[in-house]
Amino acid sequence: MKDARHRVTAASCLGTGSHTVPAANPFHCRPLLRCEMLTESCAFAHSITFQLDNFTFALCNDSGSQPPPFFLLHGVAITTSPTAIAAAAAQPSPAFCSLIPPALFTGCRFKDQSGIMSDLHPTTEDPADQQQHIELVADEERDWPDVDSALGLSVSDSLTSLRSSVLAYQQENGRTYHAMSAGKYFLPNDDAEVERLDLQHHVMTFTLDDQLCLSPKKDGANRVLDLGTGTGIWCIEYADEHPEAEVIGVDLSPVQPNCVPPNCRFEIDDLEKDWTWSKPFDFILSRMMTGSFADNASIVAKVYNQLEPGGYFEAHDMALPLGCDDGTLSEDSDLWIWMTWLIRAMEALGRPLTAAQNWKPLMEEAGFEDVVETVYKWPTNSWPRDPKYKKLGQWSLYNMDQVLEPAILAPLTRALGWSREEAVLLAARARKVLRDPRVHAYWPIYVVYGRKPLKKREE
Repeated sequence: MKDARHRVTAASCLGTGSHTVPAANPFHCRPLLRCEMLTESCAFAHSITFQLDNFTFALCNDSGSQPPPFFLLHGVAITTSPTAIAAAAAQPSPAFCSLIPPALFTGCRFKDQSGIMSDLHPTTEDPADQQQHIELVADEERDWPDVDSALGLSVSDSLTSLRSSVLAYQQENGRTYHAMSAGKYFLPNDDAEVERLDLQHHVMTFTLDDQLCLSPKKDGANRVLDLGTGTGIWCIEYADEHPEAEVIGVDLSPVQPNCVPPNCRFEIDDLEKDWTWSKPFDFILSRMMTGSFADNASIVAKVYNQLEPGGYFEAHDMALPLGCDDGTLSEDSDLWIWMTWLIRAMEALGRPLTAAQNWKPLMEEAGFEDVVETVYKWPTNSWPRDPKYKKLGQWSLYNMDQVLEPAILAPLTRALGWSREEAVLLAARARKVLRDPRVHAYWPIYVVYGRKPLKKREE
């Protein structure tokens, strides 16, 4: 496939806010067309609203392939085709408005949900070379309709009998939590958290220079497993990029979309219980799962056993404590106090927040070889002088600003007997420090991957 770009062919120009894109102008689109990313008012609404049955996508490549499917996700229009064109003219529709985000227009800048201006293409330097020893300089409830499993739109048939139980979400402190293995995971699964997880996915892919992973499996795999898939957005994008791969995402909560690529599916299960897949994988991913497992060594052992020889395991995780290289984050600040109580509560729950720093030694102990660890920094806000890290800090702030309260709400009330009001107050105080550009702190982000040997180890 030579041309992996989408092309707008509507007769009239497309415009959103201050951005105008001429007819037939190509624009890069590796991710999904996530229309909900657009928050600017549309200056030319009648030019870019499309009647659903009059807006189609056709494949534009040298293979003569059939048009890819057109999907609906979270009430907005998307396509999972890596190369598509708009084959119909724009037609106004008061009932259905499909706005193509200016984030996808080459060379343009866009305003996302956080109100942050961002350009499209991050740096393409080798992330491993870029990140090690980096010094940052400071600048002055869902419905679950019956769907056709043949199209890959539902979780595996073996789990359908669990629908009623897994959908009976637990209500706690004004938030909802997973029902399967209730109490194991400390973050909620409601709409607010679902939106945050999708944003966090954007932050991570931006960190990795628009890549979904760093191991050699970024170029493709045969059979892929995503541990704790959350909203499933990573699986959907990987399946879209690699249609030859079978991609499976597993989570305690069924918060994934119903409409996904045909080579992607989701299963609802508890990863701390026995794994029952009979066919091995050649790529397994764990992303932002710190605090999810009581015994990370056991999880790594399961991963090792489930991989075929030569297969890769890759883990992305945030580490605590926060980092600060110039002393502007003091140990008596409310953000540090927030972090200290969170660490203490998670230890009391038997799920310590130590996964990030331990992935590499645990993988090496399990038998993985050629283990590579890269440590990134997510600035707490826009304090860095470097343009990329300033932007990363803006995204990081919007992500962490939303999770400060839910991150401590369940742990402190469950393990340490705090009231909801006490936890909310602590989060509010910590949020002030998080937003303060005079505090030059950052969240350490670990990306670790390793390969299972082709030959069995000699005992």
